[in-house]
Amino acid sequence: MTLFGRRREVGAVDALVGGIRAAGGGLVIWGEPGIGKSGLLEHAAARARADGVVVLRGAGVQSEAKLPFAGLHQLLGPMLGRLGELPPRQRDALAAAFGMAPEGAPGTAPEPFMIALAALTLLSDAAAAAPLLLAVDDAQWMDRPTVDVLGFVARRLGTEPIVLLLAVRDGYPTPLKDCGIPELRLRRLDEDAAASLLDESAPELAPELRRRVLAEAAGVPLALVELPRALDARGPGGDTGFLPLTDRLERAFALRVAELPAPTRALLLVAAADDGGAIGELLAAASLVTGAEVDVAALAPAAEARVADADEVELRFRHPLMRSAVYQGASLAERAAAHAALAEVLAGDPDRRVWHRAASTRRADETVAGDLAAAAERARRRGAVTTAVAALERAATFSEDAAHRGGRLLRAAELAFELGRRDLVDGLVAQAEELELGFLERARLTWLAEVFEEGLAEGPGRVRRLLRTADQVAAAGDPALARGFVRAAAQRCWWSGLGDGPRGAVLARTERWPAPPDEPELLVTLALAATVERGEAVIGRLSAPRPVRDRDAAGALHLGTAAAATGAFDLAAGHLADAVTGLRAQGRLGLLAQALTAQAFAAIRGAEWTVAMPAAEEGERLALETGQPRCAAGARTAAATLAALRGEEDRAEDLAAMAEKVLLPMANASGLALVQIARGTAALGAGRYADALAHLGRIFDPQDAAYHPHVRSWAVGDLAEAAAGAGTPGAACAAVAELEADAALTPSPLLHIGLRYARALLADDADAGGLFQAALDADLARWPMERARLLLAHGAWLRRQRRIAESRTPLRAAREAFDALGTGPWAERARRELRASGEASAPRTPTTWADLTPQELQIARMAAEGLSNREIAQQLYLSHRTVGAHLYRVFPKLGITSRTQLRDVLGGPAPERGGPAAAPERGGPGPERGEPADARGGSAAERGEPAAATGS
Repeated sequence: MTLFGRRREVGAVDALVGGIRAAGGGLVIWGEPGIGKSGLLEHAAARARADGVVVLRGAGVQSEAKLPFAGLHQLLGPMLGRLGELPPRQRDALAAAFGMAPEGAPGTAPEPFMIALAALTLLSDAAAAAPLLLAVDDAQWMDRPTVDVLGFVARRLGTEPIVLLLAVRDGYPTPLKDCGIPELRLRRLDEDAAASLLDESAPELAPELRRRVLAEAAGVPLALVELPRALDARGPGGDTGFLPLTDRLERAFALRVAELPAPTRALLLVAAADDGGAIGELLAAASLVTGAEVDVAALAPAAEARVADADEVELRFRHPLMRSAVYQGASLAERAAAHAALAEVLAGDPDRRVWHRAASTRRADETVAGDLAAAAERARRRGAVTTAVAALERAATFSEDAAHRGGRLLRAAELAFELGRRDLVDGLVAQAEELELGFLERARLTWLAEVFEEGLAEGPGRVRRLLRTADQVAAAGDPALARGFVRAAAQRCWWSGLGDGPRGAVLARTERWPAPPDEPELLVTLALAATVERGEAVIGRLSAPRPVRDRDAAGALHLGTAAAATGAFDLAAGHLADAVTGLRAQGRLGLLAQALTAQAFAAIRGAEWTVAMPAAEEGERLALETGQPRCAAGARTAAATLAALRGEEDRAEDLAAMAEKVLLPMANASGLALVQIARGTAALGAGRYADALAHLGRIFDPQDAAYHPHVRSWAVGDLAEAAAGAGTPGAACAAVAELEADAALTPSPLLHIGLRYARALLADDADAGGLFQAALDADLARWPMERARLLLAHGAWLRRQRRIAESRTPLRAAREAFDALGTGPWAERARRELRASGEASAPRTPTTWADLTPQELQIARMAAEGLSNREIAQQLYLSHRTVGAHLYRVFPKLGITSRTQLRDVLGGPAPERGGPAAAPERGGPGPERGEPADARGGSAAERGEPAAATGS
């Protein structure tokens, strides 16, 4: 098959398919109708088969778009015999998605990401035997749950011998747009290529007609092939040239169909309306439409006219435009009759039947509405929440009662919220708001709008409205929803750094809650609204042991957020680790992104870089994948801080600027303050004290967008160091004095550590010695970076006091600590101070894991804990082959040859670097254990959880 004028496009596809054994990938092929997308897919399939690659084909059908996972079932059908080989949670999720779970089987609906992971694992396992090409035509008409899965899979194929090609028609909304998958756009053919194609497809064309076809086809391949026949049949001047090309092609196809026998036309109309294509049901439905039996003989004229082909199993249109031409060319009454006939034929398939009933009905009908609502519930149980939303929205249009209509729209909006689909929520809320709803229903709508708000902060006015609504909701009898509004108000106070008035109002409502004093939602609300005033109570309750049964994932995220807000990052680490573990197991990737971002900040404070680096990277990736720009900005800020600590100033600034660009329009003061801490950290490490003072001073300036009354307590020690280093210690004195008052009210560990450091740095020489000693006497076991910086400052002060010999002890300790932590800039500062004291230092040896990427580091840590490749893959939502490929690269970087050495290398001191280590086998290093036991936890709706305070 010759593809004229497509050398570049063919080259791109050939490069993917030809290199499939070395690396996989995805490609979205965009273009207008008839531009040659299908031809490119055919070329790819032919090339793949010639290379011994297994080809799986799929195509979207417009009428099939409402059937959950229909497209995925079409693609994975040949592999379903291997379903039982999947890990149990994945197996059960995919079986539920395909409606293969036993009727009435226990368990909640599978999380969409678990279904996607199951599909990825199934494909990865199949590709171990032979590489796979998945070629999907008209992906814009695939059902949304399938498209979401395919997008998930395509972003994770880099180490798999799998290529996924998705052809998408221009002009249709699809999540494949700008979703992180490489794109290829097909343009119209140039004059030479168009002429060559026309000469091959219609060599006998008269010169005048040839010129006209070339002019009207305008480089569209399908038009070059199909217009000659249409124009020749209608004669000179017979075509309506003023119509758009797609419309002209559809009209040409419609004219071709109009010439066919009545039974054939009826059969084609039913096929165009159908979502299956099975010959038996099409013939039965066509017979109902015509009132006489239609048999297989009616298929022949369609094939002769090159409209559709059929075999013993199914009928397929030659091109999607032919399908739409048949459907659009029929009258409304004819379409309704076709759908009614299909509904009758499909009586045993309630999900397909209800959509055809809806398409055949032109008025409100509570029976149809009820059936659609039931279909929505079935879709939800299968994990196809997008389909459930669409069914409920359609059910609302058929509802005869306004209350039912509003209730269905509200339920649809709540399901869309669980998905994180703000676009759907906004549209459904707008529809519902036009109806007469009860107060609590309207309050629920307000709540949905509130938790999705990512735009400009509205200050105290927004908080007052939230609290007023909370009071009204509580009076109406929904205390749980009322608490949600109060918590949202507390979150607004934190994000915007609001003053005493709004925070006091939130605190008053919070302390009226009839809840146990250690209830997670209560603690996080207190921490966000009354960080200082209730800091002692919150930290005390967080320090108490909690029963294992109380450690639910969402609750653990609340507790970790509360601890971080009060500066107790040492306490936050454990709660956030619980949250990450639980949310991974449940597949709640939206909340997992928030938990990882918060975990990254807590790990930075604990100098646990091997936790912080992968948490920040994964947090950003999942935040982008789940549509949370604020959270993604927080993760970038954490990564910027890590880069600053390692002396990567350019990278730190790039990440900080990216985060700031998102946070500034939101007036997100807490996030902007963290950005300034990242910049200040980079400047301090480089010894640029004036720059550091400028960055950090913004957090303490009430007129600045980055001012935050509580985040500043995390930076008071940094501010004092910058001011002292710049020779202007007075620039920090006022800030220290203000925070001394806060310190009298809260035992916040980070505040007190920072103040002890600041007092010593800003003191007169007569007092500094005692203040340094007091700071060093504090328990800093879980704050190694702060202790190392304090040792450096103390040693430098001793040297300046000409207590040279005495200064070397803390300076050596600081150097060794910074070397162990891998914080190069501070280690070099310690070496400079030691040289000034007359003592030389050997060059710093980089930490063993310094060359690992964040994801390699994360996988290596999990492997060191004893997890198999498959267990790691399930936790990280990757394929086990991808995990194996990462470990294959990790072993030589670490200078090891076996899995058993990982714990020593990552957990102990850096080993001597020797020659290159032998690489493990490609399939995944070290022995693999069996499949993991069923992961703990279940799937729960993510209702109104706040973004982690430390991440935004």
